Amino acid sequence: MNTQIQRHSLFLALVSIFLLWTRVESIRFDLESGHTKCISEDIKSNSMTVGKYQIVNPNEGHPLPDTHKITVRVTSAYGNNYHYADNVNEGHFAYQAPEAGDYMACFFAADIKPSTTITIDFDWKSGVAAKDWTNVAKKGSVELMELELKKMFDTVQSIHDEMFYLREREEEMQKLNRSTNSKMFWFSFLSLGICLSVAGLQLWHLKSFFEKKKLI
Repeated sequence: MNTQIQRHSLFLALVSIFLLWTRVESIRFDLESGHTKCISEDIKSNSMTVGKYQIVNPNEGHPLPDTHKITVRVTSAYGNNYHYADNVNEGHFAYQAPEAGDYMACFFAADIKPSTTITIDFDWKSGVAAKDWTNVAKKGSVELMELELKKMFDTVQSIHDEMFYLREREEEMQKLNRSTNSKMFWFSFLSLGICLSVAGLQLWHLKSFFEKKKLI
C-alpha cells in the first residue's frame, strides 16, 4: 500500500514539474506600420526551438488586406541569422540552437500611408515543448501513459541539463566577480600611490618656494 502511495506521489510530482517547466511562449501583439518589435527568448545550447507567426485578419470572412505584410528575422546573441522572411503574412521557423544565449525574433511592418496597425499571433516553443509528441506517439505506437512518461523523462532530462547550464553560468559570474575585485584592488592601490605622489610633489614644491623666499 505504501509503495503504491509513493508511486502515485512521484507521478504527481513529475506531472507538476512537467507543467511548470514546459516553456511555451504564445502571445498576440500589435505592430504599427513603419515600426519594429522584437521578442527575445533565452535558449540553451543544442535545444530545439520552433516558432509560428500569423497576421490576424481584421475583417473575418474577407481577404487579408494587401497592406498587412511583415518582415521577420530571427537572430542569435552573436548576430547569426536563423530565419528571414520578407513581405509575408504568416510563416514558421525551426532550428536547433548551436549556441546558448538570448535569441531575438524581430517583426517589421513597412511604412505606409495612412498608418495602419497589424495584429500578430506568435507562438514560440523551445526545449521539451518544441517536440511534436503527436508524431512520437504515432511512430512509437505507445499508450497514453507511456507517452506521458516519455514527456516527463525528457522534461527531467531538460531540467538536469538546465541545472548544469545554470551552474556553468554561476561559475562564469564568480570568475568575473573575482576578476573585477582584483582589478578594483590594484586600481585602488594605484590611485593611492598617485595621490601620495602628488601630495609629496606639492610638499616639495611648497618647501622649495619658501626656501627661495627665505621664509624657512
